Amino acid sequence: MLVNYKNVDVYQDDTLVLEKVNLSIDKGELIYIIGKVGSGKSSLLKTIYCDLDVQSTCDTAIVLGEDYKCLKKSRIPQLRKQMGLIFQDFKLLEDRTVGDNLRFILHSTGWKDAMDIEARIKAMLTEVGMEDFIDKRPYMLSGGERQRVAIARAMLNSPKMIIADEPTGHLDPESEEGIITLFEEISKSGTAVVISTHRYQMIDRHPGRVYKCENGKFTEV
Repeated sequence: MLVNYKNVDVYQDDTLVLEKVNLSIDKGELIYIIGKVGSGKSSLLKTIYCDLDVQSTCDTAIVLGEDYKCLKKSRIPQLRKQMGLIFQDFKLLEDRTVGDNLRFILHSTGWKDAMDIEARIKAMLTEVGMEDFIDKRPYMLSGGERQRVAIARAMLNSPKMIIADEPTGHLDPESEEGIITLFEEISKSGTAVVISTHRYQMIDRHPGRVYKCENGKFTEV
């Protein structure tokens, strides 16, 4: 099990936003976390990738083998290396090419060999259908293309889990369909994919396990 939460309270600052969260995520699962804007979806995901602390009063909070109730800050970089993070606003470096965006991540996570780096970048861009855009800058791409680059970036270090926070929020329906299809393919390859969204149309076409945030409660649908 990659994530095992039992009775985890999720706080944003001093405000309780979700109470007694029970969540399990296994290898290769496609998980949707649905709910209105402001319902606590992003705050929950932030606890998983250590941007918000987990309260020590919860029953269980284990992620990738680490007990979050007593997690040392020094362990966070290694944990995040095992996760791929994707956001609604892409978070690409606008002053760099697509290739340089990916090179930056590989250099910052310890890759040294130039040939290995270039081979990995080519492989990941090919996987998301963006191999011909390696020398383009993000502002030259559509929203769907930017998100494909963001997915390639997230997959560089072969993460055990992808966390995608409203990844299609800025996309048109056609681009959204392509991105969710790509996530589905990634999950089938063995990487768990967790998607938060307030747009539910995709779930019927790409079924997965669904949790809902509503009125401070977190329930499996």
